[in-house]
Amino acid sequence: MLTEVLTFAFFVLIGLEIREGLKNPRQAVLPTLCALGGMIFPALIFRIVVSDSSAWAVAMPTDVALAIGALALLGNRVNPQVRLFLLTLAVADDFFSLVVIGIFFREDLHLNSAIYTLGAAAIGFLLPARKRLITFLSPIATFVIIPLYVTINLLLKLDFSEAAGDISVAVVLARCIGKVLGITLFAWAFTRFTKLKLPTNLNLQEVIGVGFLAGMGLTVSIVIAEITLSTPSELAQVRVGLFIAAIISGLAGLLWLKRFPASL
Repeated sequence: MLTEVLTFAFFVLIGLEIREGLKNPRQAVLPTLCALGGMIFPALIFRIVVSDSSAWAVAMPTDVALAIGALALLGNRVNPQVRLFLLTLAVADDFFSLVVIGIFFREDLHLNSAIYTLGAAAIGFLLPARKRLITFLSPIATFVIIPLYVTINLLLKLDFSEAAGDISVAVVLARCIGKVLGITLFAWAFTRFTKLKLPTNLNLQEVIGVGFLAGMGLTVSIVIAEITLSTPSELAQVRVGLFIAAIISGLAGLLWLKRFPASL
């Protein structure tokens, strides 16, 4: 019961953030396109490594709270535009992840799963007074909901004996390499060959750091894994793969962005 409540509250927040992000569509275009790159490449890498598992979808989502929380460790030493770009990208990432669940795994969506994921996000999307609700729910999600959810559904179930499994390795490679590769390449391509531009005071080197941090994905990925996978071994491999990938991605992102201190 606790897990369902936590999931519901988290996805309500996602719905709120998605709707709020749509208020500035022009500013969201490039991060949204980069989010697609950061989903396509991890999925492709996963499928190359493991071609017969439906776990490919867990490689795609970015964990908003984890990535922003890691970025907060740099304090005012990081360019504020990095945070805004990462937040917009992560929100778009969550939206597309919900679309993926609805399209590719609709047959696996039992009524309860649909209510606690897609239904909760839809409620959040439709609620009024979004800024106040986001201000209220964000710290609760960051410091209560996500730590509890991750502890219950990941940390207490980690089995490092599965770390060398094909799915675990595929998750780590897909998230640690595919995320930064897809986000950076899409940012470069769209700013090079279209009229889209990076925000003022944000450069491609900093986008690489965003790409690394986007490899931190736990909450939505765990939900997808529990919806799409059925064997204990697959779930165990996904959990340990996500855990390792989050640590590597977080450290890589922080170390990379430390090279580009804020100059605003």
